[in-house]
Amino acid sequence: MSALKVICVVGARPNFIKVAPLMAEFLRRPRWTPELIHTGQHSSPEMSDQFFCDLEIPHPNVHLGLSGGTPTYQTAQILLKLEPVLAQVLPDLLLVVGDVTSTLAAALAAVRNGIRVAHVEAGLRSFDPSMPEEINRVVTDHLSDFLFTTEPSGERNLRAEGIDPSRIFFVGNVMIDTLLRFRAKAAQSGVLQELGLEAGNYAVVTLHRPANVDDPGRLAALLAMLQEVATRIPVVFPVHPRTQKQLEEQKVSTDGLVLCPPKGYLDFLRLMSEARLVLTDSGGIQEETTILQVPCLTMRTNTERPVTIDQGSNCLVGIEPEAILSAALQELANARLASPKTPELWDGNASGRICDILEAKL
Repeated sequence: MSALKVICVVGARPNFIKVAPLMAEFLRRPRWTPELIHTGQHSSPEMSDQFFCDLEIPHPNVHLGLSGGTPTYQTAQILLKLEPVLAQVLPDLLLVVGDVTSTLAAALAAVRNGIRVAHVEAGLRSFDPSMPEEINRVVTDHLSDFLFTTEPSGERNLRAEGIDPSRIFFVGNVMIDTLLRFRAKAAQSGVLQELGLEAGNYAVVTLHRPANVDDPGRLAALLAMLQEVATRIPVVFPVHPRTQKQLEEQKVSTDGLVLCPPKGYLDFLRLMSEARLVLTDSGGIQEETTILQVPCLTMRTNTERPVTIDQGSNCLVGIEPEAILSAALQELANARLASPKTPELWDGNASGRICDILEAKL
């Protein structure tokens, strides 16, 4: 069999978690020559360098040096900077993951240069066009030659959009590959002692979506709600850089909350795994808490990951503070969550299935 050269692209925090098992799998297989390109979409050490260390990802072959700017600016810069790299490397395949700006921009650059594209985590849909991630997902899927889905809804969505079923492959969830691989290592983290927390007796919150943090009134109301939760149980709040900027500009009170900088993967996995409750507006956390069997309240009006509700620990509670507070207090009053189901193929072997399919098809 001929050798195969693949470029994997990372940019934002969720990319690292998804690319880590794929790079490890490619490197185990002699047929593959993998290279890693880091766009620089998240440039702070907490959001980038720490993840390379925690997840044992090889140092990137190329760093595009992207820093700051709007999604439109980032897309343009990635296109300009990635095109000459692709022309020099001439890979057989460019692999992108997730739904961030780097995902869409890299897929566009590859297609412009006649390079086949594989999209890992394809077909997820919130059906909310106001979300930048939704646009990224849809366009990337329609550009891609290989679409690897994490749950049954992915294939249904892609078929409904007229995508050729021969391009769609249900393989499971690479984020879970990473979680299962590093769960034992994360258990050794000292983050609970560092923050003065007792296992099973605190809540974790993540908050970063524009709909929740960019409007001063909404952000203040959400923080007041979290402060009310904190009168019952400690609330740990690793503050995303976007949210930190808004907190500083809007001068919103965070009294009573346990604030900390963004955590590396291992520390944050430990925080989630020992939490009594997680409140989030993130996508991947809905999946991780399902496997960790930790109750998750998703502070959004929609989710592109319906399997986490159907089979997991996730509950969609909207963005109104009163409704979120009611759901949080109800959850805290309940007994610990009964074991949810594990979604199909979320078994730690998704990366292997992806490589098997690519080897057979390329």
